Amino acid sequence: MSEVIDRPLRDDEKPAASRLRIVDCDVHPSLRSTDDLNEFLPKRWQQHLKEYGSHLRTPYLFTTPYPRSSPLIARRDAWPPTGGPPGSDLTFMQKQHLDPLDVEFGILQVLDLFIFSQQNLEFGAAIQRAINDWQLAFWSHRDPRLKASILVGQDGTDLAIAEIERCAKIGEYIQINVSPRANEPLGRRRYWPIYERAQALDLPLGIHVGGYGGHPPTGGGWPSYYVEEHQSNAHTIAAQLASLVIEGVPERFPKLKIVFIEGGFGWIPSAVWRMDQHFERFRSEVPHLKRKPSEYVRENFWFTTQPIDEPDEARHLRALIEWVGIDRLLFSSDYPHWDFDDPRFAFKTPLTEVERKKIFSTNARAVYKF
Repeated sequence: MSEVIDRPLRDDEKPAASRLRIVDCDVHPSLRSTDDLNEFLPKRWQQHLKEYGSHLRTPYLFTTPYPRSSPLIARRDAWPPTGGPPGSDLTFMQKQHLDPLDVEFGILQVLDLFIFSQQNLEFGAAIQRAINDWQLAFWSHRDPRLKASILVGQDGTDLAIAEIERCAKIGEYIQINVSPRANEPLGRRRYWPIYERAQALDLPLGIHVGGYGGHPPTGGGWPSYYVEEHQSNAHTIAAQLASLVIEGVPERFPKLKIVFIEGGFGWIPSAVWRMDQHFERFRSEVPHLKRKPSEYVRENFWFTTQPIDEPDEARHLRALIEWVGIDRLLFSSDYPHWDFDDPRFAFKTPLTEVERKKIFSTNARAVYKF
């Protein structure tokens, strides 16, 4: 988390990193209300939403476990003066985030809770289709810097494939998003048709933390405190990384690119060391894996930077980055959320200009082909 400055810096105040036009891989747009989707939803589903609302694996609608001090997980200064929730006003986003921070491209990550985990899969597919069209109409077509993602619900695999094909024909989406908290771990074969199409279309698979999936957010059950729950994002991503690797997804789809978003990267070395160690002892159980887990992680996976674990000594962060790999990291701010990382101050460890350019721009350009 970095300090928030609510004005553009003068040129003589800018460190070198801020003069680099950045690719921000985690920008959150929000609906002003579900009425925004009416022009993209068939009448049948508009009426369904009006009469029945959402049927989710989460017990309460339109709620989050986050504290009142940060409603909607947002920065206090990110509430648009025109009304609506943070992230719902493009002009305000441009003025507060895109323009002053020289964001060359921002990848949209839509998080509204009712998108991914609808129990009625046909209704969920209609919502996802509407959200995908809304991203283009309300954001990407109004500001070409903003890039849309294809949101699909992986538990309705056939519906997800149809939506991927529809959006791919439009040709304006840069990745496929699935939820990290589905009914089953993401490595399971039932989800493989989605990965097959992602590889065939050369679209990265984006997996952003969030949602509930009907399960406790930690492997130990439901936590007592917000600060405790916030820790679970890293646990969730680590579990899905293990599932994808050990079930054999990168072995089966060697050209598939998988980007984990908002899970941080401080946990990666120990998780991968453990997988490698266990692979040596139990490799006869998983003969479909031809190489060590670490080799798949270094070839098929990328990680966005926010939230950055910040040890007291800068050299420790430096060592962590080197182990994960400079080429594996993609900068993300998480705008407009409360733990937003300001790109001018995000890395409190020495980086060369070449390394900064990779993390802030060229790595993402290579993955997403800007």
